[in-house]
Amino acid sequence: MKREREMTTIAEPITVPDRAQLVARATELTALLRNNAAEGEKNRRVVEESIQALTDAGLFKLAVPKRYGGYETDMRTMLEVSKAVGYADGGTAWVLTLTNICAWLTGLFPVKAQDEVFGANPDAKVSGVLTPTSTSEKVDGGYKVTGRWYYNSGSWHATWAVLGIPITDENGTVVDQGLALIPTSEMTLEDTWFVAGMRSSGSNCLVADSVFVPAHRVMSVPPAIDGDYPTEQIGSEALYRSAFVPILALVLIGTQLGLGQAALDFVIEKAPKKAISYTFFEKQSDSVAFQLQVAEAAQLLDTANLLAQRAAQDIDDAAAGAEYLDYKARARVRADTGWVAEHVTRAIDILLSAHGAGSFGDTSPLQRIWRDSATAARHAIVSPAVGYEIYGKALLGVEEKITPLV
Repeated sequence: MKREREMTTIAEPITVPDRAQLVARATELTALLRNNAAEGEKNRRVVEESIQALTDAGLFKLAVPKRYGGYETDMRTMLEVSKAVGYADGGTAWVLTLTNICAWLTGLFPVKAQDEVFGANPDAKVSGVLTPTSTSEKVDGGYKVTGRWYYNSGSWHATWAVLGIPITDENGTVVDQGLALIPTSEMTLEDTWFVAGMRSSGSNCLVADSVFVPAHRVMSVPPAIDGDYPTEQIGSEALYRSAFVPILALVLIGTQLGLGQAALDFVIEKAPKKAISYTFFEKQSDSVAFQLQVAEAAQLLDTANLLAQRAAQDIDDAAAGAEYLDYKARARVRADTGWVAEHVTRAIDILLSAHGAGSFGDTSPLQRIWRDSATAARHAIVSPAVGYEIYGKALLGVEEKITPLV
């Protein structure tokens, strides 16, 4: 018992920076992260210098419980920090975002499991895949798990992973769906991430071969979807009362907001220095057609930001008030997530056309922004069509469900 108490407390209370300070820390790293972006894309993993800089700035602590020296912030802060890092580089922001949200998932597990992750190493990094592409065998004290999980963003840097598994009974019958916390040292990593965009996210395949997972490191997913989490700290830690699917979905569009803003600022910066080919315009900024395109893109990004901020605030307010978002509100956040991704990609498409064919040159940051945004926007839980259908059914009172992830 003495050992457990020591692991769940930190030596001295830390001063937790506020949202503005954390965003400022992320912004200060813009030049470094941007300079490393091309190398990260080439190597298909974020450059270690960037990972270390983010670690030193405390930006991997956003969702780590304060009990372990973390910052235990909120959804709005995670969104804004991801946006600030996404402004510098999409792949780096994606790794930061997914690592932070997997730290949040870890904070839902029993304290004994949290001790093993963050108590043993406050700087532990967790990757994750919710899809249960695995098998499990119930054994004394837990489960033996075998599986292959695509795609673990930040896999090169993770020390733990939270992975989907089927939960079975003594007869081998699947009786539930769960998430298992497993050290990456007990698994192998297959280098499988060969893609058009988000190349530096290193979203490879983790492989487990009959790995033992104790019962306290397995969490049932269906109760979690309704806000029933196994952490003993839920009464005192607002962040870990956040609505399960809404926070997992919405966090993914912080990177998109940063990419969109980076594209807009770049196109505006170049406009007074770039001609419009085959016209009399020596400066793009003098063209009314160009002005209209820039204004439309800016408006799309502004409304995307506003919608994302509203959704994040709804999640945070409910968690702070110890309330769980009702089904209709959760459905709306799924729709909001898709809407934001769809309109950011539309804004970037407009900006690519406005800037011209030079957008696609290897030396232009726009081509990487375009590829990263387009790839991230196709994440399954972000899908606009699915989100709209979920929300439409909720608004109309249609009982048919197309997914449990709401």
